[in-house]
Amino acid sequence: MKALLIDDHALFRDALGMLIGVRFPALQLLDAGSMAEGLARLNEHPDLQLVLLDLNLPDTQGTSAIGLVRDHAPAVRVVVLSADDRPETVETAIELGACGFVPKTARGDTLAHALQITLDGGVYLPPAGLPPPAASITPESLGLSPRQSDVLRLLINGHPNKLICRELDLSESTVKTHLAAVFRRLDVNSRTQAVVAAARLGLRF
Repeated sequence: MKALLIDDHALFRDALGMLIGVRFPALQLLDAGSMAEGLARLNEHPDLQLVLLDLNLPDTQGTSAIGLVRDHAPAVRVVVLSADDRPETVETAIELGACGFVPKTARGDTLAHALQITLDGGVYLPPAGLPPPAASITPESLGLSPRQSDVLRLLINGHPNKLICRELDLSESTVKTHLAAVFRRLDVNSRTQAVVAAARLGLRF
């Protein structure tokens, strides 16, 4: 698997690169020091699957960076790395399509744990207000059908309905029907709440 770290602090990139090299030797990590450089990397490596994104870049403003990455590479998973872990920042990041949010104040073990969750297809959010799950569960154990599970997985990855339709070769009305069923199972009313619920449950695909 190939990932891209976009962060303007060289020391942080080096430290995270060493951590990932030790904990995830099979993960090929590229890096970029600005959004412009990051978008160039995405062009050069269309097989990138994961972007670790700092929100405090010199050529973007806050959570707008998420939209730039997702507009450029809609299928890539985005995990935010930020010193600003206020609830409103986390919620905005999820609304914009991030599938994870890791505070930069997190210890190395926490960061490695968060990366493992996202690499496994799950969602990681700051622990405040999210009690740790007793055990990871699967969509099947929630009573979701295989198609509903696929829709939820793509939703967590930040895919809009049109991209889910194209990815799964479904009509928009069918996707909306599946989303409604997923929301009922998770007891939520919105895409953002669904991502948070998946994180709280420790959902794995």
